[in-house]
Amino acid sequence: MLNLERLRTLHALARHGSVSAAADGLHVTTSAVSQQLSKLERETGQRLLAKNGRGVRLTDAGRLLAEHASRILSQVELAQADLEAQQGQAVGELLLGAFPTAARGLFPTALAGLRRDHPQLRLRLEEMEQDDAVPRVVRGDIDLAVVLDWYNKPLPVPAELAKQWLLDDPVDVAVPVGHPLADREHVALEDFADDEWISWPKGEFCHDWLMLTLRGKGVEPRISHMAEEHHTQLALVAAGLGVAVAPRLGRGPVPEGVRVVPVRHTMCRHVYAIWRADAGRRPSVRAAVDALCASGAAVAGREHAG
Repeated sequence: MLNLERLRTLHALARHGSVSAAADGLHVTTSAVSQQLSKLERETGQRLLAKNGRGVRLTDAGRLLAEHASRILSQVELAQADLEAQQGQAVGELLLGAFPTAARGLFPTALAGLRRDHPQLRLRLEEMEQDDAVPRVVRGDIDLAVVLDWYNKPLPVPAELAKQWLLDDPVDVAVPVGHPLADREHVALEDFADDEWISWPKGEFCHDWLMLTLRGKGVEPRISHMAEEHHTQLALVAAGLGVAVAPRLGRGPVPEGVRVVPVRHTMCRHVYAIWRADAGRRPSVRAAVDALCASGAAVAGREHAG
């Protein structure tokens, strides 16, 4: 009889391409991965791995078994969803991921509500960038993630995932208090053609959006500083080192020395939850989506009132 956890380990190796990456995805040590794969080879009586430079690769038998493992694990997830649906209660463990401002702006309320309404549900949130979140949902490393795209730059979502819109998050431009446009009622991005910009790091989805948007308005951006956290970006703005785009979700009070000015033609981020479509019947997933929708509606309501 093939051991399910060992099949899961082989599946992780096939997905991630290396023992160390599989260990990271499974949240175990590389030694544990190697031991599980060695036991699986003994169970099957076949060589599943071969050396490949400093790493390993799957043999033909390894690839064949990994393909079966993928189907078996998918069927196990469907069985779990059916059992949970039959019980009609949100139970078990639910692994969640979110980009930082969503983790700060949406999840405290949503998680508190879920813990109150579903005491048998064990929740675990991990903050992550969406470049990591989408593949981790696809692979089954996490059950649900909150991600974003921009009004003019959609995020590609694989066909095997379902999605639910949560809210539209308007963005402003953060400027130092002494900036000539700090007291304007509205601004346009092209007003900052001569300014230095503070951006997200290169290669991140939001950095690529900023470059695309500014260039689309005829502005060749001068990026002086890059920081992943919005609070760091705002601290750099407060020091007079440039201007930055400042989304409202999870922003909180801005530092002294910073003014946030709305953009004349409203720019926004679309924020939504994603999960594997075959897990959509699980009451725990549905409960989490409902809680996040309620949290998003509360945030939007406060924003409208403000």
